[in-house]
Amino acid sequence: MTENKKRFIDPHIHVTSRTTDDYQAMREAGIVAIIEPAFWLGQPRTQVGAFQDYFSSLVGWERFRASQFGIRHYCAMGLNSKEANNEALAEQVMELLPLYVGKENVVAIGEIGYDDQTAAEDKYFRAQLELAKTVQLPVMIHTPHRDKKKGTSRSMDVCEEHGIDPNLVVIDHNNEETVQEVLDRGFWAAFTIYPHTKMGSERMVEIVRSYGPERLIVDSSADWGVSDPLSVPKTAALMEKQSIPDKHIQLVTYQNALTAYGQSGKMKEADWLEADPVDQRQLFEGNSVLRSQSPKVGYKSSDIVEN
Repeated sequence: MTENKKRFIDPHIHVTSRTTDDYQAMREAGIVAIIEPAFWLGQPRTQVGAFQDYFSSLVGWERFRASQFGIRHYCAMGLNSKEANNEALAEQVMELLPLYVGKENVVAIGEIGYDDQTAAEDKYFRAQLELAKTVQLPVMIHTPHRDKKKGTSRSMDVCEEHGIDPNLVVIDHNNEETVQEVLDRGFWAAFTIYPHTKMGSERMVEIVRSYGPERLIVDSSADWGVSDPLSVPKTAALMEKQSIPDKHIQLVTYQNALTAYGQSGKMKEADWLEADPVDQRQLFEGNSVLRSQSPKVGYKSSDIVEN
């Protein structure tokens, strides 16, 4: 594996949708840890068993697959807002979630929140906030793509109504219209860096320049759509090129995510700095990521030079 001078965390990426080539590129770019929040798969699921198999993959296969490239995989568990509108199915998913939220690599409840801001979305958003309180996990909030400012404010209002400490809540998919209120109210403000939509790297540089690095988090949200699993290291490189201080870059692309989700008690820097060397001879349920290629053995995330 190629040595890199920086370490990065991508705290919102849907690697279920990505290939092993992406994992290799992420590792070579310096990504040492990722968080994969539960989300919808591009079309609605129609039975609870589909959720059960998906949740199982987040705590099983994907965790193994990432480890084969020297990347530590964590996840967030939740019923996404879009599928919350199927109330009969949503009720079954809510019964299923407590079986998974205590798993070793589950560091948050998420991504939850609003899509069309319906009554059903509100109902299950609130129910999952209560679950987060019960199991004492941070929360990852999906803010709506439509009427974002209203939905973001409403999301924070509901968190406060349920007595959730803002320091335990990451509000994601922010933009210039929402960031000030999120920071003013004491929440973490995360930004999805997409190639052509939402928040671009250039705009992210200006946000860090304007607001400073405190409680700002950069992620890729890379999924089955047009997206880039290297958004975090690419944004860091642009920040460096445009004279953002190294300490600020380190905070928004690594440390802030670790601090926010480390509150789960399940995510700590030693997980990758002191990890056993990668051994691609290992199997998961009899499966290898290699498809008859020669296994790599012996490299570690700690081989990457410290930030």
